[in-house]
Amino acid sequence: MEDQGIVRLYLQRSQQAIIETKNKYGAYCRMIARNTLSSYSDIEECENDTYLGAWNAIPPNLPRKFPVFLGRITRNIALDKHSYNTAKKRNRKFEVILTELEDCIASPDTVETEYEAGEIANVINQFLYGLDEQARNLFIGRYWYSYSIKDLSMNFNMSSSKVKSILFRLRNKLKVHLEKEGVNL
Repeated sequence: MEDQGIVRLYLQRSQQAIIETKNKYGAYCRMIARNTLSSYSDIEECENDTYLGAWNAIPPNLPRKFPVFLGRITRNIALDKHSYNTAKKRNRKFEVILTELEDCIASPDTVETEYEAGEIANVINQFLYGLDEQARNLFIGRYWYSYSIKDLSMNFNMSSSKVKSILFRLRNKLKVHLEKEGVNL
């Protein structure tokens, strides 16, 4: 079923929308959750919460790009679950990814309004659109989808050290770009 048809089912409040979403995007949502969470039950819960989140968000929202809409919901739920799970303990795999970006992006506690967060997102998007496709895909793979260095090196057919080097340079470029655009770090 096409995405517009699935969204139409949500608008009609048909439970078939959830079934169609799961059939078409279940594996995609699980992949996003799996890159942040390690427990199968947490991943499954995150996937189911994504469907509930989509159900509650449509209407009033009408997603332009349905997979991106679902990916954002899944990622936010997975990050919340990760925060809950690591309140007293640390998940080293994901903590490493977050600390890599620490020097580039200010803590969310310092962002005072959604407007400012949106402006920072626009500046980051501008930065990403200025990169070549491979660099952009590496950056997004690591910092959006939370792929490991090993996975990225296999997917892009390059050594782990080359992936680390490219990501290091991209983080430095991002930091310079953010400072140039007036984003306080």
